[in-house]
Amino acid sequence: MHRTILGIDPGLAHTGWGVVEQCNNQLICRAYGCVATPASQELSRRLQKIYEQIGAVIERFSPEAVGIETVWFGQNITAAFATGQARGAALVACSQGNLQVGEYTPRQIKLAVCGVGSADKHQVQYMTKQLLSLEDIPQPDHAADALAAALCFSTHANSYTNVYTKGR
Repeated sequence: MHRTILGIDPGLAHTGWGVVEQCNNQLICRAYGCVATPASQELSRRLQKIYEQIGAVIERFSPEAVGIETVWFGQNITAAFATGQARGAALVACSQGNLQVGEYTPRQIKLAVCGVGSADKHQVQYMTKQLLSLEDIPQPDHAADALAAALCFSTHANSYTNVYTKGR
């Protein structure tokens, strides 16, 4: 099996992205980064930037699939709505790229990468570095989380019911 997987850690201020190539059981990090939008900018412009930059990543690396983190409604509902809007902008870019989409909770991603659903951020970053044989932990942390979402897709795409295919 050979496929290229995009991982996305959505956020209005910072949307992390990471591209992982899967060749059978081998996983290779192709690239990662973060789309940053300033709070001083109008919401519609921030969402447009996320949409356009994720679209550019899709155009450059031609992934077949995307693993994206779902929105977690914790204590701050306002932040969750902002994250949901950023997630929506990224998903529109993925839909236009005709990507197979896997949506995963933070717990599912941690379980896939660390073996424990309650792993902390540092454990996820460390295991992402190890699983992709990277020299350093990917920075910023949003990019590391995006790579973890791609890794989750690579190992669990066929075992969760929240993976759907558009046009495939």
